[in-house]
Order: sequence, then C-alpha cells, then structure tokens
Amino acid sequence: MSGFDPDNPIVDLCARGMMAEGEGRAEEARALFLEAWSRSRDDFEAAIAAHYLARHQSPADGLHWNQVALDRALAAGTERTAAMLPSLYLNLGLSQELTAQPDEAGRAFRRAAEWVSALPDDGYGKMVRRGIEAGLGRVDAAGDASG
Repeated sequence: MSGFDPDNPIVDLCARGMMAEGEGRAEEARALFLEAWSRSRDDFEAAIAAHYLARHQSPADGLHWNQVALDRALAAGTERTAAMLPSLYLNLGLSQELTAQPDEAGRAFRRAAEWVSALPDDGYGKMVRRGIEAGLGRVDAAGDASG
C-alpha cells in the first residue's frame, strides 16, 4: 500500500489484514477487511477496503467487490486515486476473465494500461505493469483464436 497514510485507520486495518493473509490466517484477514469496509468514511477509504475484500471472495463476488472498489475510487476523484487505478482495473479484468467475460476483461485491461504512468517505478509498479501486459496478452490471444 505504497503511498497511503499508515496512520489512516482503514489503511492500518488493511495492512493488518495483509499481514494476517501472508501468515495464513485467511479468516482473520477477511474479518479485518470487512471491518475496514464497515468503518470507511469516504469513497477513497471504501475503495481501499473493497479492493482488499475482493481478494477473499468467490469469482462472482470478487467481480462485485472489484467493481465497487473501482467505482468508489472514481467517485473519490482520479487526482486522489490515479496510482490505484491500474491495479483496480487489472483486478476487475481478472475477475471478468474468471467469470467468462473476455470482452469486458479486455476493456478493463486496456483501461488499466491507460493509467500505468501513475504507477510508481518500484516493485509494486512493475508487478502491476506485468499483470496488465499478461492480461492483454491473454485476451488478445483468445481473440486471435476465436477470429
């Protein structure tokens, strides 16, 4: 969660959730993400919480939460959320792939690519860029195979 205020209670809950997740305590992580969602005070915080909630869902529910995260980030304003948008669009596209929506996934991956300049030039930014490139490659290959 590079660039987020660690003193923000929602960011803190999500960071604790990520730590629990990394230590194999998935139920504890999910509970922390749900608490972050319920305590969110604005669209920005709700976008953060929804982004992490999506990680612990079925494909259909993950799609819902990824869409919520993106919608709330856009409502918070792109000047505040630009660095989040590549990842949010990427995750939405991944959820759309998992729920057999390849055309929508392609649109989401292309939107993610439009925002890559907002990513930091660090490990996180490189990881998101690779994810976007891989997603675009999959949907382009699927389109070539079907056409």
